[in-house]
Amino acid sequence: MGAEDPDTLMAVEFEVFGQVQGCFFTKYCKDLAESLGITGWVKNTKRGTIYGKIQGCKANVDIMLNWLSTEGSPGCKIEKCDLTNWQYLSRLDYHNFSIRF
Repeated sequence: MGAEDPDTLMAVEFEVFGQVQGCFFTKYCKDLAESLGITGWVKNTKRGTIYGKIQGCKANVDIMLNWLSTEGSPGCKIEKCDLTNWQYLSRLDYHNFSIRF
């Protein structure tokens, strides 16, 4: 398994900037993550951004990152999505996807 293998397990942290709070962003994020088999967490920050960590196979992480960067929940306006702490994993650290408060 290499970096280009769609089944490679990956983890990445994200922060979404823009008008992203107050439009159920975390709920839609959780729903999409669960439908893709992504584990991790998401939360609103005091800075008005959405922050979280996702883990899963590369193919599904890519789908999730595209959604976080360009689509988001209905009514939101995404300015940018910063991605940090990319990692390859031998196994997932989380068993599910949760909304943190």
